[in-house]
Amino acid sequence: MAAGGEVSMCTPAFARRVVQSRWFVVFASMVVMAASGSTYIFALYSKVLRSKLGYNQETLNKLSFFKDLGTNVGIISGLVQQVAPTWAVLLIGAAMNLAGYLMIYLALTGRTAEPPVWLMCFYICFGANALTFSNTGALVACVKNFPESRGIVIGLLKSFVGLSGAIYTQLYLAIYGDDAASLVLLVAWLPAAFDILTVYTIRVLPYTRRRDGEGAYNTPFYHFLYLSLVLAAYLLVMIVVQKQVHFSHAAYVVTSTALLIILFSPVGVVVREEYKAVSQLEESLQQPPAIAVEEPKATADAKKEDEPSPPLCGGGGMGGCITNMFKPPALGEDYSIMQALVSVEMLVLFVISVFGIGGTLTAIDNMAQIGQSLGYPAKSINTFVSLISIWNYAGRAGAGYISEFLLARYRFPRPLVLTVVLLVSCIGHLFIAFGVPQSLYAASVIIGFCFGAQWPLLFAIISEVFGLKYYSSLFNFGSAASPAGAYMLNVVITGRMYDAEATRQHGGVAAVGDKVCKGVVCFKRPFIIITAVTFAGALVSLVLVWRTRNFYRGDIYAKFKVAPAATTADADGSSSNGSVEMVQGTEEKSERKKEVVNEDLY
Repeated sequence: MAAGGEVSMCTPAFARRVVQSRWFVVFASMVVMAASGSTYIFALYSKVLRSKLGYNQETLNKLSFFKDLGTNVGIISGLVQQVAPTWAVLLIGAAMNLAGYLMIYLALTGRTAEPPVWLMCFYICFGANALTFSNTGALVACVKNFPESRGIVIGLLKSFVGLSGAIYTQLYLAIYGDDAASLVLLVAWLPAAFDILTVYTIRVLPYTRRRDGEGAYNTPFYHFLYLSLVLAAYLLVMIVVQKQVHFSHAAYVVTSTALLIILFSPVGVVVREEYKAVSQLEESLQQPPAIAVEEPKATADAKKEDEPSPPLCGGGGMGGCITNMFKPPALGEDYSIMQALVSVEMLVLFVISVFGIGGTLTAIDNMAQIGQSLGYPAKSINTFVSLISIWNYAGRAGAGYISEFLLARYRFPRPLVLTVVLLVSCIGHLFIAFGVPQSLYAASVIIGFCFGAQWPLLFAIISEVFGLKYYSSLFNFGSAASPAGAYMLNVVITGRMYDAEATRQHGGVAAVGDKVCKGVVCFKRPFIIITAVTFAGALVSLVLVWRTRNFYRGDIYAKFKVAPAATTADADGSSSNGSVEMVQGTEEKSERKKEVVNEDLY
């Protein structure tokens, strides 16, 4: 401690406290998430796959499907998270990411024999699946550390995934220049490096309950949000400027350095919060401790958190599993995995993932080909990809924070917000279908925003409806349905219709390499179909709105809050024995706190 009773930040003890804090877990998770959206820049290197490996559009869409399959089917990572520490989950993800994308890079640069299509599909699926491990480790740790702010937490973390596409674009131009094959190399090593750097800092910490009305507890999240807005604004400015002005390699190095400074700036919020916490603790130890006796219910709830996890399907062997899976608890309680999977609520979320996320994924993965068919220049196509990343961020952050505000202030149900997002995404699909002049800019904004908004809403709804006990598995099951929609809408419908039209335009010759489809007709029919199924998904989502209406009218986070402090008294006005024991215990804890502060913090 510094002279005069002030807290010193220039000590190893304080630095250790910062790195081990709950807020540093959020910061480290944001960094990991910023490197976890590499699958959203497939459009930037899909052209080099077409030119160097001779793939047609259907083959590209098949690769895109396996990329989406790996990205969204995180069932294995969820189950591993249930039984293994978070550091193991992150290390597995780092190894898989490096191995999968490195093999694609070696194939593109001719350092290995050209692999068959099925092997390339395996490489990209394996590498993309690594991201489910880093996402699961980071997201689950933060949600369990801040369960009463999960909408904000999920929105914040997923927003950095949305920004990662634009971040990758800037970094690869600074490191490798305009070389799409080297972009794959960056995708191989950067997420692995971030996972390894944060492997021992991202973890679940003991949860401390908060009193109802402690809004200041969420203040750091808003500071994180403001810094992420600065990062998004900076990226947007760079996108616009780079479209108008020719940048040298040195200029990209300078702008990327500034980008990294902004990306890592939230660590300042962490340091400030820990400085405030230590200062308040030191201040409290200079005064007699305040005595507060909590209601027995809070104590019972605290003990409940330390109990071992219930069996995956309710216990009682296979017979008990089958019996219990059709007897779910009340909404908001901890469902078993099987109880959640057979519920109507999860079925509706599956349908939304197939129709809603599947449709927007198709638009994102084909954005380069859509721009090419409509006659946009190559520089504009890169702009569309970056715009999708920026608005993907805005959708994720906005959906998380706004839905949390509407829920807390007006009890506005989160599933209804999801319905609105699905309806808005239909507008973007129609812009593509009818090829309105210069409308692809608006379409990329709408689709990027709606695609991003669906993820935090989906994950928050799963955590609220089915509880947190098996959250790592359940949110991965919830997102696993989206590749089915991507395969049907992207490969079977969009890819085949595009290739059929391209073949017709080239006089019956299959469109490969530079032979591409031109005109609005290339994507018109597929996106009319996508609009229809997305609208159908919005109608189905109303079932979830109806079934959860009473649940969202109440305080869904009540069990994570401490009851107001109170003292129990006998009829004659004297405190009960329980109160005396609580007071004595508080005094003993105060003495132990002084010892800890004197011996460790300072």
